[in-house]
Amino acid sequence: MESCVAQAKEAADGRDILLHGAATAQECLRAGLLDEMELQLMPVLLGQGRRLFDNMPPDHIELELLRAMDAPGVQHLRYRIHKPATAT
Repeated sequence: MESCVAQAKEAADGRDILLHGAATAQECLRAGLLDEMELQLMPVLLGQGRRLFDNMPPDHIELELLRAMDAPGVQHLRYRIHKPATAT
């Protein structure tokens, strides 16, 4: 995953890159590769599928809300990810 993100950043030449899907987000969160995360919250219960924060390591990761925007039938939430401090 680290190699894929590095290649995407190089190809983006300083612009933001976007990753989609819960599996990709989980892998990038585990590897500490995400700077920000945007979620779209819709009032629909699917009953199945991948849960975004399931099976995550016990590390403490804080999300700082940067923006909350309402639209008909959806709420857009943008968070900055604060990476856990490493022990020295």
